[in-house]
This record gives sequence, structure tokens and C-alpha cells, in this order.
Amino acid sequence: MVEVDDVPDADEPEPAPLHDDADEEVTDAEEELLAEPPHPVNWNLLTAEEAAGEWVELDKWVTWLRHTYGLPASVIPPFWHRHPELLWELSALHLHWLCAYDPEENGSAPNGWHRDFADARQRLRDWVAACGTRLDRDRPTRQTAWPGEAPTETIEDTVIPDRAADFRALVKADVARRQAAEDAFYASLGADPTTGEVHDDDEPAQ
Repeated sequence: MVEVDDVPDADEPEPAPLHDDADEEVTDAEEELLAEPPHPVNWNLLTAEEAAGEWVELDKWVTWLRHTYGLPASVIPPFWHRHPELLWELSALHLHWLCAYDPEENGSAPNGWHRDFADARQRLRDWVAACGTRLDRDRPTRQTAWPGEAPTETIEDTVIPDRAADFRALVKADVARRQAAEDAFYASLGADPTTGEVHDDDEPAQ
């Protein structure tokens, strides 16, 4: 039985309809937060902020990939982040995976990714064998000096006991290097160090 106190008075405002202007505004805001479609990642052109995000996302995906498919260190070694050839290969494979599993993609796209994944695994084995990185240690990829170039330095293996700490240190150094390059570039333009704005020569700085 409905209690008398539960019945609204005649002069009380009625509840707002389910689809009012406020809901439309929220919907518009949510649309702006939708993820961007996958796009190629050019590691040579990333800003410091972009690189920080890309490093983290790629590392998460590579960790998922090696666990999901049981990949050995001969395919994906712990210190892949130290080798540009492995970075570019895995980054391209990640992008391919994102595109293949995009909701708007054709249903057969995942099968195509797995076919290309087989080819990528062989390339990864070749890269790992060539660079000499191992499960518990690493060394820079050997470089061949061309005629007229300075001879390459002798490289030695370095034991790395903590992979996660090594990854964080490398990302931190990479981001700092990119930030320093950005700061130097804007400084060469006479940009305001606080706001980053570049003033025209005819306009006095505020």
C-alpha cells in the first residue's frame, strides 16, 4: 500500500526526463574521451611526454605477449628495451595487433595478425642472436665500422640483476634526453621559459 507521505504534492516539480540537455552534454564529453584509432609510432619523433606513455604501453603489451604465447628469451629477451632493432620490431607488432583487434576491423584480421606474428618471431630470433642479449645479461648491439669511420669499441656483457629497475632507468634517461632537446629547441626560438610561448620580434614580451 502506498503511504500518503510518498505521494508528491501537486506543486512539487516533476522529475527531469531521462534524456534532457544535461545528458546530452555528458554524452558529448564522453565522446571526446574515446580512444584514438591506432596510429604508427615513430620513435625518432616522439616528444618526451609521448615517449613516456609509449614506453609504458609497449612494455605492458610485450609482457602480456610473452606470457600468453609462452615465448622464450630467444624470441623476446628481458632487455629488449636496450636494443633499437627489437624496440622497432616489437612496436610494429604491437601496432599490428591493435589494428587487427580493433572493433571496426574485419573479423579475419586476427588470423592475419597471427600469420604475420609467425614471421615476426623468426625475425626476432635473428635480432636476438645478432645482438647477443641473454636472459640475465646484456651488451650493446655490435656495430660494423665502414671504411673511413672510427673503429668500434670493444663491448662486454653486463649482468643486470633487476630487469624492471633497468627498464625504468632507461625510460627515465630517454625521456630526460628528449625533454632536454625540446627545451634547447624552444630556447633557440626565444620562447618564454615559463609559458613556452614564442613572441614575434615586433612584439615586446609581456
